[in-house]
Amino acid sequence: MSHPNDTVHASQSAGATHADDSTGEFLTFVLGEEEYGVDILRVQEIRSYDAVTRLPDAPDYIKGVINLRGIIVPVVDMRLKFRLAKAEYNALTVMIVLNVGGRVVGMVVDSVSDVVRLSGEQIRAVPEIGATIDRQFLTGIGTLDERMLILLDIERLMRHEDMGLVAAQAA
Repeated sequence: MSHPNDTVHASQSAGATHADDSTGEFLTFVLGEEEYGVDILRVQEIRSYDAVTRLPDAPDYIKGVINLRGIIVPVVDMRLKFRLAKAEYNALTVMIVLNVGGRVVGMVVDSVSDVVRLSGEQIRAVPEIGATIDRQFLTGIGTLDERMLILLDIERLMRHEDMGLVAAQAA
């Protein structure tokens, strides 16, 4: 008799909150004055910034490509993508290597902070304000003590036609 109850309980907990898909662990990183978060499950590795091979006719925010153990990886400068002040590359500059839609992509950021776990209650909707980052690329604002994290939908960002890095899923 306990079997049907278990099934009901499992289905209730699976759909308990709308923000369930946003909960989890986020790698936090800094761009300019702000702190951002990206789903840790998309992160393949973190490495120091290396020189890249510039591609002709690529948008300015596509820094170029690197050869990562035999894989040619496009590298995106997130400061330029989000129209922030031009980045100063120094010893702290890092590249987050992501696996998005089966494609490996590098993302240059000022520095990496830490990994944080956020629950649904800690994630707020993005307010309706004019911002340099298109709201469609944000999953929410994470609040952790005094910290505010801008949570990126990195898959949607990298899939966007402006980027041209990851093919859109076939319908």
